[in-house]
Amino acid sequence: MKADYFIDKKWIGMTLCLLAMVVALGAITPAVSAWDDEATAANSGDFQPTAAEEAAMEAGGDALSEEAVGEATSDDKIALLEAASAENDYVINTLFMMLCAVLVILMQPGFAMLEVGLNSQKNTVNILFKNVMDLSVGVILFLFVGWGVMYPGDFNIIEGFLGYAGPYVAGDSQDIAYGFSNSVDFLFQVAFAATAATIVSGAVAGRMKFVAYLIFSALLTGLIYPISGAWKWGGGFLDAAGFQDFAGSVVVHAVGGFAGLAGAIALGPRIGRFVEGKSNAMPGHNIAFAAIGVFLLWIGWYGFNPGSQLRYAGVENAEATTYIALTTTLAAASGAVCAMFFGWALFKKPDVTMALNGVLAGLVSITANCDQVSQPHALLIGGIGGVVVVLGIMLLDRLKIDDPVGAWPVHGLCGIWGGIATGIFGTGSELGRGAYIWVQCYSTVIICAWSFGAMFALFMGLKALGLLRVSREEEEMGLDLSEHGMRAYGDNLS
Repeated sequence: MKADYFIDKKWIGMTLCLLAMVVALGAITPAVSAWDDEATAANSGDFQPTAAEEAAMEAGGDALSEEAVGEATSDDKIALLEAASAENDYVINTLFMMLCAVLVILMQPGFAMLEVGLNSQKNTVNILFKNVMDLSVGVILFLFVGWGVMYPGDFNIIEGFLGYAGPYVAGDSQDIAYGFSNSVDFLFQVAFAATAATIVSGAVAGRMKFVAYLIFSALLTGLIYPISGAWKWGGGFLDAAGFQDFAGSVVVHAVGGFAGLAGAIALGPRIGRFVEGKSNAMPGHNIAFAAIGVFLLWIGWYGFNPGSQLRYAGVENAEATTYIALTTTLAAASGAVCAMFFGWALFKKPDVTMALNGVLAGLVSITANCDQVSQPHALLIGGIGGVVVVLGIMLLDRLKIDDPVGAWPVHGLCGIWGGIATGIFGTGSELGRGAYIWVQCYSTVIICAWSFGAMFALFMGLKALGLLRVSREEEEMGLDLSEHGMRAYGDNLS
C-alpha cells in the first residue's frame, strides 16, 4: 500500500521560523563573544609572565625541558611542576567525564528498548520517536534555559530558589583549577536532564498525542528539572540544609518518576487495561528487547554513578570512583534477586519482568548514596528496592493507574527510598543521624511534590485544550499509524 503524503503550510512556516531563530542566534552570539574577547584583550596589557612561564615558553610551550627548569628559581620550579600536574589532572578529568557522558547517553537506547519491549508493537515508532526527541529537544532547551537555571551562580531571581546565568556554555577559564572542561560538564549534565524526561515516556505510552509529549519534554528539561536540580546541585536551599543526593535518586529519577505518575493519572488507562473494575494484563510484544534495554541501562549507569565523582585523577579519586562502581553493581544484583524471589512468592511463578525492574530498582535506590554506604548496606538498599518495586506495581494495579513499564515504582518509589536510605545508612554528612534522616525526608518530599504538581498542572491544561490524548480509534489503530503514518514491522501488526 502506498502512503499518502500531504504538505501542511502551517508546519512549514513554523519550521522556517525555527530555523531562522537558530541562524540568528548563531550569528549574534559569536559577534558578542568576539566583542567580549577584544575587551578582555584590551584590558590585559599589564600582564607579565613569571620566570616559570617564560621558561616554559622558551622550552617550546608546555614541555618541561631541563633547560627551562634550570633557568627558573626554586619557587618557580615548584609552581611550574604544580601547573603541569594540574594540567594533567584537567585532561584526565575531562576525557573521563566525556566517556561517562557517552555512557549516560547510552541509557537513551536502553530506555527505548525497554519501553518498546514492554508495549504493543503498534506503538514502536512512536516510542522510538519520543526517545529521540527527549535527547534532541532536551539538548536545545537545556542549552538556552536549563543550564543557566540549574547552575545560576548567585540565584539572582529568588535567593536559594531560582536564578538564571544566561544561555550557552561559557568558555573554559585559563585557570584550570576547576578541574575539567565546561563543555564536557554541559554534556554530562544534559544527559541527566534527558534521562529525567525519558522516564516519563514509558508511563504514558500508547495513548498520548505526540505534540503533547513534545511540549512536556521541552518544559521538563528546560525548566522543571533544572529548577529543582538547582536546589541541590546548583547550591540552593536544600543543599544549604545538608541534603545529600550524590548522582540523582531524587534529583533525577524521582523527578521523572513523579512526572510520569502525573501523566498516567491525567491520561487515564489504556483501552482494555481495566475491564469491569478488574486488572487486565497487557503483556509487551518483545521481552528480548526489554532485557537488552535493561542491560544497556545497567552499563550506562557506570557513567551515571561513577561519573558523578566528577574528578578522577589521583589515587583518592580513582579509589572513590571504582568503589562507587562496586556499590552500584551490588545494589543492582541484589535488586534483581530480591524482586525475583518476592514476585515468585506472590505470583507462584518467576517473572522475568519483575527481575528486570528489580535491576533498575536497585540502581535507582543506590544512586543517591553509592559514594557513602558500605558493601553490606549497598546489598540491603538494592534488595529493599527490589521489594519496593514489586509492591509499587501492585499498588498501581489496585489504584487502577496504568503505567505500562512501571516507571513510577522504579524511579518514583525507589527514588524516594534512595533518598531516605542515604540518611539511614550514609556517612557523608556532618549532621547527627536523626537530623540527617529528617533533611533527607523533607527534601525528597519537596522535590517529588514539585515535579508531580508542576507536571500534573501541565497535563491537565493540555487535556482541557484537547491536546493530551488520542481518540479511541487512533489508540486502537496504534500510534505508529495514527500519529506518524508508518509501521515499525512492515504490514504485520499482530
